[in-house]
Amino acid sequence: MTENSEPKGALEGLLVLDLTRILAGPTATQMLGDLGATVLKIENPKTGGDDTRGWGPPYAETKDGQSDLSAYFIASNRNKYSISADLSTPEGRHLVRALARRADVLIENYKPGGLQKYGLDFQAVSAENPGLVYCSISGFGQTGPNRDHPGYDLMAQGYGGIMSLTGAPDGPPMKVGVGIADVMCGMYAAIGVLAALRHRDATGEGQHIDLALVDAQMAWLVNEGTNYLTSGKLPERRGNAHPNIVPYDVFAARDGHVIIAVGNDTQYQRFCEVLDRPDLATSVDYQTNSDRIRHRDALAPQISETLGRLSVAEILQKLQSVQVPCGPIHDVRQALRSDQAEARQAVVDMPHDKISRGAVSVLGNPLKFSRTPVAYRRVPPHFGQDNDLLSDLVEGIGKDEKSGE
Repeated sequence: MTENSEPKGALEGLLVLDLTRILAGPTATQMLGDLGATVLKIENPKTGGDDTRGWGPPYAETKDGQSDLSAYFIASNRNKYSISADLSTPEGRHLVRALARRADVLIENYKPGGLQKYGLDFQAVSAENPGLVYCSISGFGQTGPNRDHPGYDLMAQGYGGIMSLTGAPDGPPMKVGVGIADVMCGMYAAIGVLAALRHRDATGEGQHIDLALVDAQMAWLVNEGTNYLTSGKLPERRGNAHPNIVPYDVFAARDGHVIIAVGNDTQYQRFCEVLDRPDLATSVDYQTNSDRIRHRDALAPQISETLGRLSVAEILQKLQSVQVPCGPIHDVRQALRSDQAEARQAVVDMPHDKISRGAVSVLGNPLKFSRTPVAYRRVPPHFGQDNDLLSDLVEGIGKDEKSGE
């Protein structure tokens, strides 16, 4: 099997067996593929492949009017080959075990213990491939009282505490607008795999990585988590306000909204000066960040009144002129079509001859390497499109199960 002549990444030569679906696992394997690994996505023919193929509209419009490339699927499945295999059949199990014997990495997100009946659990495959790095992603992990509970992003956000912090103070608990628990779990998975590969390269030993959506979500409670652990007080929902910095919020201007992110006392002094509010700078109640946190309820309305008389453009011009952090609030179109996004390749068009407009647009990888650049080698695959490449991957795979099943 050969790939095109695009630049190779730092993980060139690594073979990743992807037994994941939805978002967390595919995020991890896409990252590894972006970095140069060869990723074989195993998809179940009984379900038509990854669940997210059907999570549309929208779909990428194809010339024949048929598409299994939903926008959701496109988001996390570039740089992969799609191979169909039914693990409930001897042929499917034999194929995947044969691939696992050659793989450097296997990532799966079956329920805990779900692959044991197929002979594809860590103990079984590592016996034949001791150097294999095997990563299991699940809702609650391989141990604990909730081990067998299913896990989706929304449930992880609820169980892990982030929803209690998100939303308006007088509103209901709110999830983050995208599947951030899944995405962050995928990032932890990619980091864990790279660390385990480092160990494997030094010792020859593979290992099992046990990663849970809920564990990962609790880990990125960051300062709000340690605020609670340090003080014993439950964090409150503050909308866009910050629990530890004031002013750090979204404020209404005369013609829209603007972000103000004053990070220290020096910036606060410049903020007050440029807005012609020296009284807010000299008041003993507001001179330090700790003072401003204690008196936030009195300070915030005064700032709001001052900013409300100005336009967004006026506020940004004034504050940027004295290097006070501030910014606009873009919608998705404004963000992805901005001059900064264009300069940084935030959107990449990948040529695709079956798509009506001739390309699939994907969100660019933010990593910028000086020697091993990210390459967009393969568009998100149609289901099973790479089955004909199997003979190049595993010699002698037949339909007869060789393990005595």
